[in-house]
Amino acid sequence: MNREERRERRQKDTKNATVIFIIFMLVVTLLVAGVAFAVSKFVLTDTPTDEEGQTESQTEDALLTGEVEAPVVPVIDEATTRAAEFIAGMTLEDKVAQMFVVTPDALTGFSGVTAAGDTTKDWYNKRPVGGIVYMSGNLKDHEQTATMLTNMQTIATERIGLPAFLCVDEEGGSAARIAGNSAFGVTDVGAMSDIGATGDSQNAYNAGTVIGGYLSELGFNVDFAPVADVLTNGENNAIGDRSFGADSQLVAEMVTSELKGLSDAGIYGTVKHFPGHGAVSGDSHEGMVTTGRTLEELMAAELIPFQSAINADVCFVMAGHIAAPSVTGDNTPASLSKVMITDILRTQMGYNGIVITDAMNIGAITENYGADEAAVMAVQAGADMILMPEDYETAYNGLLDAVKNGTISEERINESLIRIVKVKQQMQ
Repeated sequence: MNREERRERRQKDTKNATVIFIIFMLVVTLLVAGVAFAVSKFVLTDTPTDEEGQTESQTEDALLTGEVEAPVVPVIDEATTRAAEFIAGMTLEDKVAQMFVVTPDALTGFSGVTAAGDTTKDWYNKRPVGGIVYMSGNLKDHEQTATMLTNMQTIATERIGLPAFLCVDEEGGSAARIAGNSAFGVTDVGAMSDIGATGDSQNAYNAGTVIGGYLSELGFNVDFAPVADVLTNGENNAIGDRSFGADSQLVAEMVTSELKGLSDAGIYGTVKHFPGHGAVSGDSHEGMVTTGRTLEELMAAELIPFQSAINADVCFVMAGHIAAPSVTGDNTPASLSKVMITDILRTQMGYNGIVITDAMNIGAITENYGADEAAVMAVQAGADMILMPEDYETAYNGLLDAVKNGTISEERINESLIRIVKVKQQMQ
C-alpha cells in the first residue's frame, strides 16, 4: 500500500472512528444518567424520614460528605478524541510496535549504532517503535548526536505521522550519558543527594533546566529522570546518591521542581522507580528485589514523591522491578503487577499518564520470565510501554500474538495507544 492509499485509508477510518467514539460516549453518558436517576428515585422512595422533605436534604448531605458517590459523567475531551481518531487508522502491528522503547542497536540488529540512515529507516518502516533510548555507545559528540536524532525524528514522522520518543538516562552525577562524556562539553549538575542536602528545591529546578537545556538542544524529548526514590535504607547501593534523600516530603519537592525545570526546557521527565527502590538493599539489575513495606507504609513515605508528581501532571512514570508481597500477596515485581499499576498507581493515586516499565533486560526480569511473557504480563498489569526487552523480536511477537489469540484485547492496546498518541500530538 503506497503513501497516498494509506492517507486515504486513514481519512476514511478516522471518520468512522469519530462517529463510533461519539456514539459510544453518548450511550455511556445516557446509561450513567439513567443509573443515577434510578438510584436517586430508590433513595428518595425507600429511605425512612422523620419529617417531610428531609430525605432529599439527607441525600444531598451524603453526596457532599462522600457517603454516597455522585455519578461521574464521562467527558469527551478534544485531545482524547484526536488520539482516538488517529489510532483508528493504524494497523494492529503498528499499535503494538508503538508500545516498545528500544535501543537503536535492538531496532537494527547492529551494535554501537551512531547514525540514523537507510538501515535505520528500513527497520523502522517495518516496525515503527514508540521510542528509542540511547546508551553511551550511541553518543559520541554534539554534532553526531544532533544529526542522528534529527534524522531519526524525520524517519519516524514520515513513517507514522508522529514523533518518536527519543530518550536517554540523564540524571546527573553517576548516571549521565551526556554530561559524563567530556566530548559534549556540558556541565554535570552533580549527584541528586548533594542537591537534596541543600534543602532548596530551586536547586533541583535549576538542575532540570540545565539538563533539559542541553538535551533539548541535541534533539532528545524524554529524560528517564528524576529519581523519586526515598532513600529509607541507608545500605541501598543501587540508588545511593541518585536519590534526593531520606525525607519523603523533601524528595517530593525536589522531584516536582526538577520536573518543572525539565519541562520548561522542552523535555518530558520520567519519575522512577515506582513504588520506590530506596527501601531495598538489593539491585534489580542482578536479580529480584523485595520490599517488606505495607501499602500504608508506602503511602506514608515512598509513594509521596510519586503522588506529588502525579498532582503536577507528570506524563511518564517508570514502574520498577520491585516486589511488594505485603501489598500484592506474591513476589510479582511492580512492573508486572496489576495490583501495583492498575489498582494502586492508576485507581488509588489517580494517574492516567504513560506507565513505562524499567529496562526489561536486567536480572529481576530475565532470571524469572521470558521476554514475551514479561511483555504480556506488563500490558495486562496496566503498563503502556515496554522498555528494552531482553529479546525485542520475541517480546514484540509475543505481545502481538497475545492480542491475536484473545489473551489481550485490542481495546486494551487502544487504551495505551491513546495515552501515547496524546503526548506525541502535544509535541507536534
